[in-house]
Amino acid sequence: MLIKFREEIKPAEKLIDEETIIKKILAARKIVNLDEFLTPKHPNSISLFDFNHIYKNTFNKILNLLQQIKKKKQMIVVYTDYDADGITGGAIMWETLYFLGFNVMPYVPDRRTEGYGFSIKGINRVIEKFNPALIISVDHGITKIKEIQYAKNHGIKIIVTDHHLKGNSLPDAEGIFHIPELSGAGVAYFFAKELFKNLKSEIKNPNQLEVNFQIDYLSLACIGTVADLVPLIGPSRSLVKYGLAVFPKTRRLGIRYILKEAGIEGKTITPYEIGFIIAPRINAAGRLKNAIDALRLLCTKKETKANQLAYHIGQINRLRQQILDKAVEEAKNIVSQKIIEGKNLEKIIILTSNHWHEGIIGLIASRIADEFYRPTIILTKSDGYYKASARSIPYFNITKFLNNFKALLIDLGGHEQAAGFTIEEKQLKKFKHKAEIEADKLIPKEKLEKKLIADLKIPISKVNPRLAKKIAKLTPFGIGNPQPTFYSEAKIIGAKIFGKKNEHLKIFLSDKNDDAFSSSFECIAFNQSQLFYQLSRGQSVKFVYHLELETWKGKEKIRGKILALNY
Repeated sequence: MLIKFREEIKPAEKLIDEETIIKKILAARKIVNLDEFLTPKHPNSISLFDFNHIYKNTFNKILNLLQQIKKKKQMIVVYTDYDADGITGGAIMWETLYFLGFNVMPYVPDRRTEGYGFSIKGINRVIEKFNPALIISVDHGITKIKEIQYAKNHGIKIIVTDHHLKGNSLPDAEGIFHIPELSGAGVAYFFAKELFKNLKSEIKNPNQLEVNFQIDYLSLACIGTVADLVPLIGPSRSLVKYGLAVFPKTRRLGIRYILKEAGIEGKTITPYEIGFIIAPRINAAGRLKNAIDALRLLCTKKETKANQLAYHIGQINRLRQQILDKAVEEAKNIVSQKIIEGKNLEKIIILTSNHWHEGIIGLIASRIADEFYRPTIILTKSDGYYKASARSIPYFNITKFLNNFKALLIDLGGHEQAAGFTIEEKQLKKFKHKAEIEADKLIPKEKLEKKLIADLKIPISKVNPRLAKKIAKLTPFGIGNPQPTFYSEAKIIGAKIFGKKNEHLKIFLSDKNDDAFSSSFECIAFNQSQLFYQLSRGQSVKFVYHLELETWKGKEKIRGKILALNY
């Protein structure tokens, strides 16, 4: 792995303080207004129309439509995606309409039989079950021109709320609220909040919804935003920062029982807990079963039901992990075999299977892309077609790339770093051939070398509790606002291994110019105990790390969490 840094504190800047270090980091990330970044506007102060003023006219028409539907006692269906972003957004949208007195039902498509977003099969099922006058999408719909026209031909009006990459033309819907800087749940939150603001005078007790938008719906939008890897800047940062803060206040049984089942009840919730513990449980239902159980869990008012559903989803998640581990091992072996045989890896990895579960192919693609540092497409056979999920590396826009082959695909949707599509078996060989040739032209070889770039090169002498506290104020960390990383050069004072299985490494470091070893900086390298036998006192090392502050028995202690170590 190649280690680099964006900027360094030069010897002439010895008097540089912690605030200047933070400003250097944020300037490199093109964050100009520090106060606005540290204290973003609360979501309650952000209007749907702040994203695009033209939404106001469309929204007023939507209000008239909704009032007609309520007067006629017609049905509304909230048609939501089956991932954590769609499910949390769907819960917000459905509950808001329900509390506002509408006749409304949620619908979550089956991943295997209906696929992502609107489908003819899904719309037919909605007509058969609910016969709605209106369908509101959550986290999908922006590219579904044919399907939305099909619904309209059957007398159903459509409102699209989405954040995915739009195509060359837009569907013919009653209203389109497309906000790329938010998650699907984020769009649902601001759309539903605007509904409540305009219609709350028509209900007897608006207090419940008022509290929901301040606490429960904020925590749900926070989950959806983190789960969908939306950059934590602007309004999305606002949703996550304030959403995390209200987690301890939520009385939503579904959230409380997810935390309990996962063993993190009472723990401070950060993007890590959402991304690696909470969201995978919500996602698991839609990956292996039908995600309606996840929606029921987030909306139930019955404690027994919440307990049962949280346990059920936890079990599905464990099954998902087992199936995934086996499939990833198979995928790695396929790629590794090429390397063993001395073959060059293509600049894009495309793997096909007839038995990998459709619900986990995105996770397989993510693991393979990370392991071999190449854009990766995983395909599996499903109902006579091949369903595909793609993940990319930071440099490469995978959805834009796949648009080059749209003539070979049945459907396509996604973001810069993730995409999904369906393809006929007869087109598979041609697609693979063309994609590999095009990737070879577009991706320079040097872009396939994994790099770890630190924010700033600093001497160990600049590491102190004041700097750690300044860094903590930049939370929440995540996509678009990663935890600051530092590069330092040092000498080893000592080292030891620890952990139940002696799997971790702890090293004590001094500044590279400190020949007397007068200072000591403790660093942890998780699951790196094998390095212990290659280190010695006085040895020079270069390392990249996060700076963390711990408080134990009233005493503050700083340490580094090592991301890479060169010696």
